[in-house]
Amino acid sequence: MLSPFADVSIAQLLLVAAVALFASIVGGVAGYGTGALMPLVLVPLVGAAPVVPIIAITAMFTNTSRAAAFLKYVDWRRGTISLLASIPLCIFSAWGYTRLSSAGAALVIGAMLILSVPLRRHAKRKDIRVGDKGLALGSLAYGIVVGGTVGSGVILLSLLMAAGLEGAAVIATDAAISIVIGMVKILVFGFSGVIDAQVIAYALLIGFVALPGAFLARAFVERMPVHVHTAILDVVVLIGGATLVFSALR
Repeated sequence: MLSPFADVSIAQLLLVAAVALFASIVGGVAGYGTGALMPLVLVPLVGAAPVVPIIAITAMFTNTSRAAAFLKYVDWRRGTISLLASIPLCIFSAWGYTRLSSAGAALVIGAMLILSVPLRRHAKRKDIRVGDKGLALGSLAYGIVVGGTVGSGVILLSLLMAAGLEGAAVIATDAAISIVIGMVKILVFGFSGVIDAQVIAYALLIGFVALPGAFLARAFVERMPVHVHTAILDVVVLIGGATLVFSALR
């Protein structure tokens, strides 16, 4: 069971665990964070290619705990609209990711992380509003992106806010949608043969450590100024994304 960690030090595993817990708390408060932060510690350890499958499995833990913590706030109607529109293209883009080289995977992940910051800020500044049709169209684009990248949760978050959801309802509905999307990605990656013992081991480590994060976040969600940790997260995501793109282009 420990063989996937044979070449990893205890200090490195503790770093992965600490970032997983922190990212889970941030995700529970801000609605995103796990997919944006975890690649920064995973890529140096396992390379770029396994990162999306690892986080797809991990998301089942983090989003399930988040959905359980905020279950009463889930907007099932809007969640269903988003899923029906996004799943078909999610399947296609997840399959496309399995065809990428390690450098190509690093470039895709890094570029998405960099783009996630201005996308979130632009959507917030414009205060864009959409109805059910707009949510469905936006979810088509989300489906294309989410299948083969990490950090794309900011797109779904922005869509749900534009559709009229606020506060805990955004976090809860995002988590419910992400559970189903995660299951779809895991099935595609499983059939494509990219889920191995190393992917499962890291996903289980991160997932179990991150489980309490959503419940800690619920205690903070109405007390913590979101803009402070969001600004810090933006800086970390930009630096990490730039690092991945640079390494891919070398």
